[in-house]
Amino acid sequence: MRGALLALMLLVPSLACAASTEEIFALYARGDYEQAAKLGEASRSAPGLAVAARAVLADEVLRDAPCLSCLQRAEKLARQAVILDPHFANGQIWLAVALGYQSRILGPIRARLKDTPNQSKMALNLACLADSTNAYAISALGGWHIEIVRAGGTFLARHVYGASEAQGISLFDAAVKADPANVAVHYQIALSLAGFEPEKYHGRIVTELRAAASNTPNTAYEKKIQSRAGELLGLLNQGAQEAFEARVRKYQGFPD
Repeated sequence: MRGALLALMLLVPSLACAASTEEIFALYARGDYEQAAKLGEASRSAPGLAVAARAVLADEVLRDAPCLSCLQRAEKLARQAVILDPHFANGQIWLAVALGYQSRILGPIRARLKDTPNQSKMALNLACLADSTNAYAISALGGWHIEIVRAGGTFLARHVYGASEAQGISLFDAAVKADPANVAVHYQIALSLAGFEPEKYHGRIVTELRAAASNTPNTAYEKKIQSRAGELLGLLNQGAQEAFEARVRKYQGFPD
């Protein structure tokens, strides 16, 4: 019996040893999202599960239409990471991101009933406490402030959730300072502002899109969103405002 088990383990290496976080991330970085998700989940570690959640989110964001079940899968993976290590920033970040995209599908009323805004805020606050220089955490928290103001207005945002436009912009500034060459951070800041006040923040949007389009992408996901940044810049340069706003809404994950 022992010989048979040993032979099986030799035939199926994944049973003998789990993939390392570096190996899982390498799969994510080259765009093999499903394999990264499977191995990340199988790792049963906070870092591996966080990469798995990130991979599922990347695959969902790049789809032509929003996928609620995909976002729920990412949420589940991120929550598993958080349970294993509440102080691991990446688990909290991707949990908040998954919840944020779900809110855009569910709408503000259903999202509030599920307490999604508060859950996202708590996760991002914990992420920033765990890693105060993490540009993803900082920019995501900035995006949370902007999204809450956009959805509920200035008064309700401030009094119900403690969110403000000024705080969002301040966090965006801090995120860029923390990682000035990060393609994804520049892109997300531009997308957030474009979905909020495209005329007011036209100059900042252009600056962030140019940075996203010109910096070096480190992953397959960044290459894809770099192309989107270039597309959005082109629409702005053409003065195609309606087409630009439609693309922004699509890329933010709102259903048609």
